[in-house]
Amino acid sequence: MINGKTQLFGFIAHPAHHSRSPRMHNLSFRHWGINARYLAFDVAPGNLPAAVAGIRSMGIAGVNLSMPFKQTVIPLLDELTPRAQRINAVNTIKNDHGRLIGDSTDGAGLFQNLQSRGLNLQGKRVVILGAGGAGKAIIAAALDYRLAQVDVFKRQTASYPAVATWVAGVSQNATTPLRLHPYEAVQTMCDLVAQADLVINATSVGMTTAGIPVPASVLAVLHPGQVVYDVIYQPLETEFLARARQKGCETHNGLGMLIWQGALAFQFWTGKPMPVPAVEADLLASLTTEDVPTTQRHAM
Repeated sequence: MINGKTQLFGFIAHPAHHSRSPRMHNLSFRHWGINARYLAFDVAPGNLPAAVAGIRSMGIAGVNLSMPFKQTVIPLLDELTPRAQRINAVNTIKNDHGRLIGDSTDGAGLFQNLQSRGLNLQGKRVVILGAGGAGKAIIAAALDYRLAQVDVFKRQTASYPAVATWVAGVSQNATTPLRLHPYEAVQTMCDLVAQADLVINATSVGMTTAGIPVPASVLAVLHPGQVVYDVIYQPLETEFLARARQKGCETHNGLGMLIWQGALAFQFWTGKPMPVPAVEADLLASLTTEDVPTTQRHAM
């Protein structure tokens, strides 16, 4: 029951009303009997400073953020966690008595999802396809899991030199070897994918465009014993996952990443674990294609 002690949490994005986060978090509050509610706020980009000031002045306990605010919010915060500092992006804010702390739970959500399914990540070789927003979050998080090797493929667009500089910076003090390769180096991609324990598609291919994110020659080297993960969750099985499954790979879609990034945010705010099985069942029951714009299906 809402009363004078009800805490408010929310999701800030533009657009925002497609978000599944209210379902996830309100179910979790009910599960624990926490007197709180979670709402979606569609904030025009120019109004972000006022929105953040409102978080402080009204005592909003915490928020998630999505595009276009994950970087522009940073100057308005008081503190960033180490993983948010690595990628210079934030998807979660905790209001600690007026002090706003930014975190990034996206990439960690993917690895927590895999660990929850029994995958031991230590010593594994990982290939990550793409180094955009989702890709960078996954790359940065990968350095926390004692992996044997992380190889990243990015197309040689105008942003390639900046990503190469960023990769060099984040890998400088890391114990996990991290290497960036051009997407166009197909033979290198074939060799590394064949050796990989885990292959992650962090591109939008299969969601905003049809097809698979690798050439046919790379797809041909997939084999049983490998795990293939696609950050896309609508459709629940992309063509890439379907083809990997046919090759005998264990496959996972991005719904688990969506849930676990939310679970990490929920624990950051409340100190309690999200009831993940109940949340997953609820989201699977609710997933449709007509109420989520195609270009937003990767968001929270």
